[in-house]
Amino acid sequence: MGHNVVRSQRLNHIVVVLLCSILIWAPIPLGSNRIWALSLLELMIFSLGILHLVNCYRYNSLLVTYRWQKQIVLPYLLLIGYLCLQMLEWVPAIATVDSYQTSQQILKSVAYLVFAVLISEYCQSERHLRWLLVAIIISGCLQASYGTILNLLALEASPIFGYADGDRARGSFVYQNHFANYLGLCLCIAFGWLVSELKTHKSEFDISKLLVSALSTLFSRKLILRLSIIIMVIGLILSRSRMGNAGFFTALGVMSILALVIYRRPPTYLKPLVISIFILDLIIVGSIFGVEKVKQRIADTSFAAETRDQVVIDSIPIIKEHLLTGTGGGSFYAIFQNYQPQFYSGFYDHAHNEYIQFLVEYGVIITVLLGFWLIYALWLACRTMYLRNNKFYKGIAYGCAMAILFMLIHISVDFNLQAPANTLLFITILTLCWQVRYLPTTKITN
Repeated sequence: MGHNVVRSQRLNHIVVVLLCSILIWAPIPLGSNRIWALSLLELMIFSLGILHLVNCYRYNSLLVTYRWQKQIVLPYLLLIGYLCLQMLEWVPAIATVDSYQTSQQILKSVAYLVFAVLISEYCQSERHLRWLLVAIIISGCLQASYGTILNLLALEASPIFGYADGDRARGSFVYQNHFANYLGLCLCIAFGWLVSELKTHKSEFDISKLLVSALSTLFSRKLILRLSIIIMVIGLILSRSRMGNAGFFTALGVMSILALVIYRRPPTYLKPLVISIFILDLIIVGSIFGVEKVKQRIADTSFAAETRDQVVIDSIPIIKEHLLTGTGGGSFYAIFQNYQPQFYSGFYDHAHNEYIQFLVEYGVIITVLLGFWLIYALWLACRTMYLRNNKFYKGIAYGCAMAILFMLIHISVDFNLQAPANTLLFITILTLCWQVRYLPTTKITN
């Protein structure tokens, strides 16, 4: 029996490492936003899913261990079930105008469900959660470093996939706003972890203790996390993404204010840390790497010149005609052509507004239900910040809540949830909201 437990733990470690590897891999092949890259990503996830099924059969265990995991799984099952109804057309008025794209959405949704189950089932200790966070931060730093280097070298095309970056950093993504969104999510998690490392009690001023504290910081996780944040902020600024930058710093400011209200004992250096992000990262580092160009892009934004707003306006008749049931998952481009009154300067296969796209494809009922689930995850993260005493879990809840706010802001002008790498990372963050709320505190060996 003891041998089986040890072997099961070994398998658990292996699965967590593979999950972390998938998170790091997902953005590398063009954000997995190509058929071949998405297929490879789905294959990796389904392979781990099969391994989980074999493991459950071998050790006579359930697919999910805790009741709270069902709250994570249920929305995915609801969405997948509804997509199947659209695909099969068994119910009058519930149908799709593009069966191929809807079938692809079903496959992606199943992969996302499997990944969420695997994250919630195998990352059930502080050690494994730390591995997961390390993978997220490594992925963000890799993307930021790659995007920054290419941008500063001003190459005509990227060396691997041959895409022209222009004057905006894109990392290994095709679209700079997907790159900015991905970095924003990674930044939120890194900042949340950094908050968990801050002290929650005030101490009297002592020069010797201050020096010891400063020296210990140089060799601690805090310095590594702070440097990681600077690297990712540089990448975010170089993306020149207006809402990516505005959304992140807005979420940072709003969440910092909320934390001071929610935390029963706010970290002592939370306010100085937030101020340092705005002063050091946004103003000083940003001035070196061109934050003025981002500000100029925001100032030069003209609603008359922006066709994205016109796409939203022209999508409203589709919503009105298919208000309850939608036109089918993934069908926006197929249906929008029939309602587009004029040719736009750009190519729009997505609505550049996830709220509009979800209403078009899934209808108001499914969209509202998924919205409530998202808000519940945000509320759960805030409750964790208030109720739990574990600093690590509270800090990660802070990062998750900040990431949700950031995503809610950014998807109002872009289609970040249509990029598999971004969606996979966001699903991981949403799953963490339940884990840090309900998992018991475990002692780890650093």
